Amino acid sequence: MRKIPLLATLTLAASLLAAPPAQAAGLPFQNPALPVEQRVDDLLGRLTLQEKLGLLHQSQAAIPRLGIAYHKNGTEALHGVGWSNDLNANWSQKFAAGTVFPQAVGLASTWDPELIKRVGSAVGDEVRGYNDADPTLWGLQVWAPVVDLLRDPRAGRNEEGYSEDPLLTGAISTAYGKGLQGDDPVYLKAAPVLKHYLAYNNETNRGTSSSNLTPKLKHEYYEQAFKAAISANAATGVMASYNLVNGRPNHVNPDLATTVRSWTDKTLYNVSDAWGPYALTELEKYYDNKPEAFAAVLKAGLDSYTIDDSNAGPLAEQLTAALNQGLIAQADVDRAVRNVLTIRTRLGHFDPDGGPYKKITKDVINSPANQRLNREAAGRAAVLLRNSGALPFKEPKSAAVVGPLAGTLYRDWYGGKAPYQVTPVDGIKERVGDVSTGAGLERIALKHLGSGKYLTATGTGPDDNAALIDTAPTAASQWDLTDWTGGVSTLRNAGNGKLLGGDWRSLDTDDADADGWYVQQQFALEAQSDGSYLIRYAGYETVEGWYALPDPYVTVAADGTLGLAPKAQAARFGKEIVSDGVAAAAAQAAKAEVAVVVVGSHPFVAGREFHDRPNLQLGAGQRRLIEAVRKANPRTVVVLETSYPVVVDAPNLLWTTHAGAETGHAVADVLFGAVNPAGRLTQTWPAGDSQTDIYDYDLAKTGMTYLYGKGKPLYAFGHGLSYTTFGYQGLTVQGDKVSVKVTNTGKVKGDEVVQLYTHQRESRFKQPVKQLRGFQRVTLNPGETRTVTFTLKKSDLAVWDYTRGRWAVESATHDVLVGSASDRIRQSATLRVSGETIPVRDLTKTTRAMDFDDYAGVAFADETKAGGDAVAGSAGDWLSFTGASFGSRFTAGVSSVSGGSLELRSGSPTGALLGTVQVPATGGVYQWGTATATVKAGGGSLYLVFKGDLRIKDFALTRS
Repeated sequence: MRKIPLLATLTLAASLLAAPPAQAAGLPFQNPALPVEQRVDDLLGRLTLQEKLGLLHQSQAAIPRLGIAYHKNGTEALHGVGWSNDLNANWSQKFAAGTVFPQAVGLASTWDPELIKRVGSAVGDEVRGYNDADPTLWGLQVWAPVVDLLRDPRAGRNEEGYSEDPLLTGAISTAYGKGLQGDDPVYLKAAPVLKHYLAYNNETNRGTSSSNLTPKLKHEYYEQAFKAAISANAATGVMASYNLVNGRPNHVNPDLATTVRSWTDKTLYNVSDAWGPYALTELEKYYDNKPEAFAAVLKAGLDSYTIDDSNAGPLAEQLTAALNQGLIAQADVDRAVRNVLTIRTRLGHFDPDGGPYKKITKDVINSPANQRLNREAAGRAAVLLRNSGALPFKEPKSAAVVGPLAGTLYRDWYGGKAPYQVTPVDGIKERVGDVSTGAGLERIALKHLGSGKYLTATGTGPDDNAALIDTAPTAASQWDLTDWTGGVSTLRNAGNGKLLGGDWRSLDTDDADADGWYVQQQFALEAQSDGSYLIRYAGYETVEGWYALPDPYVTVAADGTLGLAPKAQAARFGKEIVSDGVAAAAAQAAKAEVAVVVVGSHPFVAGREFHDRPNLQLGAGQRRLIEAVRKANPRTVVVLETSYPVVVDAPNLLWTTHAGAETGHAVADVLFGAVNPAGRLTQTWPAGDSQTDIYDYDLAKTGMTYLYGKGKPLYAFGHGLSYTTFGYQGLTVQGDKVSVKVTNTGKVKGDEVVQLYTHQRESRFKQPVKQLRGFQRVTLNPGETRTVTFTLKKSDLAVWDYTRGRWAVESATHDVLVGSASDRIRQSATLRVSGETIPVRDLTKTTRAMDFDDYAGVAFADETKAGGDAVAGSAGDWLSFTGASFGSRFTAGVSSVSGGSLELRSGSPTGALLGTVQVPATGGVYQWGTATATVKAGGGSLYLVFKGDLRIKDFALTRS
């Protein structure tokens, strides 16, 4: 195999900007009348190796000799067109200014797939509109939706996902994906890619942490959200996630080439996440060199490398080396390129007229129709958490609308910049003549106790460093304090209106808002026992390896200049309240007929990529504001605008996510009854801070999510109130149909989200407390009754039988539960299902160690770098295999660096000793050997207890 010279790879990169020449259509790949497969075969045969390798990059060079234009992967389109990277501006981030819909978690709270499909279609139209305006900048492969299950509300990217439930997530992602793609049977309006495969729900140490997946939860829970959209042909591929699963990086997860592609007969185009292929050698140290790593990525089933911005040269160099070393073959390259070309053909890239969706122009961007849809979506997404009777408002003459989010809307990392904004106070002013407002913040001064001088802003330039200057507070040394969530705050200078930031360890005020990748405007004021405060810097660059300053705090040098240093050198400050915005807001509320307190989170503060939240607490200042306004005016409604669950309880509480440009209209529509709220929570809101390990993905053990949680949450999965009431009666289960009558028993028209759950009473395996099996959002007039019917097939009740490695429907009684939330079941019935009885486990056959019934202490590990799972344990860890029959001859596949042993015990980890198996050192964790011993035969529960550090992949206990 001839190696491509470096000059050739540079020439390939330089050709990115080359425009395709005018060329008469006539080659088979340009003929829309031919089948896609035939067109792809023709084009693949015309490409040189250099051209093929270039197509495996995120930034794909034009091929002028074939009339093929430049293409860029990965326009962000999570809840509207967000941003893309500009080839013609040093790959800089360029934001869209189209329709910004509610955040993904808000869209899902509509529980309305039909609406979500319309939203997806509008976003797909705008993707095409932007592509029409600048096809180089705005590519048609979109990296959305995100279907990561919201297992833990502390995870930093909560707003990007839909739900903690796989069925609901699958339904919403399918609807959004179908909308993005359009309804043409061949052509794609846009090509959606699902993020992020697999089991990715923590940000801290995301590139090195491993998600522990039991086979049961992998198949029943984590895979299902992806499977739903792929099997419905509502997505054209998946993106690999940064984390590892059972010790193997997901960028070389063999599922990408096998399992994921088995869910559809359509061709998929799978992509890496940014920098992910490099992480294999530089962060995770999983491979020794880049050719080996890049070859593994390709063979695992990824077709695109998101690396090196627009420069495909390094990719071509590494894959060429892999070819020359025999790590991959030409067939591996061709297979991936075929996937690329298939999706590009379906996007119309090779049609003379650009395909049927080419007619969509930039005129669709932020169209009046999309603005109306945005308002509808935001209104239908709002969730009424509590209502003591204050809502809906009855034409009040005056209102106080206060809080840090009353007059401000914030975008998030994956959102565009809204071309207009309707804030909550704007929306309320359209309905109330006399409206007073204010942010409700404390304005403080921070007095350095050592010198008596105040922290003072000196200007708005990057070199205008804050310093200890004022001896008495002036505007330049006064700060508006916003306590957001998780103990993190921002400080806005009263003199220049800018935020205090840790500008690469100096302090300045040159930023208007907390924004960007490195959000440097975050601080935590930590109260000390003597009444003073330390100021901890919480900027996002502190997690980067190059930052090298653990636990930074604001310090004062000998010359009085301010900086950041370890906590031991932290300066002590006094916090002086210059003016009390909380008291001012309460005074406004006391004079008004009604009060609305708009509080919540900032999408860039206290949790985002790279960052999880330590807790779910609303900031102390916002809590004080709620309490003060409620005390001043009993007709107070709290509007909580967050990207994730927050522990807030108030008699009248309306939740909305950051809902885009129409947030204010939607909030006002709900508050004043123009929209009867029917949004429902898509994840459990815990009553307090979770004590579980955020890295532990075993829901059955941690009790996370409504599926396995047994405690009483603050608000349950599926919860949401209405301005009317609904009655349920007449639940019937006949064949595969479950029907229930739902009546609007109130006085106003409203929507109910009818939810179907089941619980399997008897099982060989641990079962969820309950599991969502279907849902319908129905609109009913007062007094109207409708029969809501669900399809519940026998196959829907299958469980993963890890004792035999397949799906099985057990003979069992199921509770059939219908209600308005997971904790508000209104009707129940039983269903007897005739199925299998799982046989006694036969351990005389080779059994995978991962197919245990229970475990303690062990880690789930990779058998080899290419595939397979194993169990790693050390002294005292154990696995159990229950309901089993076994012989006396023990044989196991084991590996160990230093050697050890396994004890086989009966009934418990400390039960009767059946035998001990010596495990010799094998030379490394991937060097597998065989350990054998003769033990006592038996049945019941077998425990393998680890003694020493070792791994086991499989075993058998044969009969002599």
